[in-house]
Amino acid sequence: MIKTKDLKKVYTTEDVETTALNNVNLNIQEGEYVAIMGPSGCGKSTLLNVLGMIDNPSSGEYYFLGEEISKYSERQRANLRKENIGFVFQSFNLIDELTVFENVELPLLYLGFSASERKKRVNEVLEQMEIMARRNHFPQQLSGGQQQRVAVSRAIVSRPKLILADEPTGNLDSAHGEEVMRIVGELHEAGTTIVMVTHSPAYAEYSHRTIHLFDGHIVSENIQKEFKI
Repeated sequence: MIKTKDLKKVYTTEDVETTALNNVNLNIQEGEYVAIMGPSGCGKSTLLNVLGMIDNPSSGEYYFLGEEISKYSERQRANLRKENIGFVFQSFNLIDELTVFENVELPLLYLGFSASERKKRVNEVLEQMEIMARRNHFPQQLSGGQQQRVAVSRAIVSRPKLILADEPTGNLDSAHGEEVMRIVGELHEAGTTIVMVTHSPAYAEYSHRTIHLFDGHIVSENIQKEFKI
């Protein structure tokens, strides 16, 4: 599903040049569950943003579903992203002025689904995430765990092939963190490819393998479980 070759990302300001990713070579198969670990500032979130087509690499090659996309335009990346990728962020990124239902519905609006299909899909995923009773609430009326369930619902409502999760348990207590990890595991069992940034060795154990980054390089990989296609 994902292949990178000598992927590099450099941020340049007037005074300084910072290399966030330095010759990253990576392969992730469809259906795999991969954790990315490393100290703060090592390039984890930058790598996730490049894989999610939010950001472009400075150089190198990026293949997604067999297509080399590193030179795609923003419009081409946006179309590919919204049709194939769901995002789960540490900070939830819900829109305060929209209800739970409306927040989850947003990706389907962007994809042009009919009102009836949007209602059907949103209700299905809210039931799956056990948050239907809060469908007309606003984010500020929810607990942290409930907000993250809404964020996961929004990420999966379009049935993406790939979920990118950036510290999805970072703002949660241990009980709610375990709940989110259980949900992510269920998504993987249903066939979704998962790439998750985490600081937690315990949560990384849920994955097939862990990729360790340091100063923009992949320095090691640990295999927790054999991945069978």
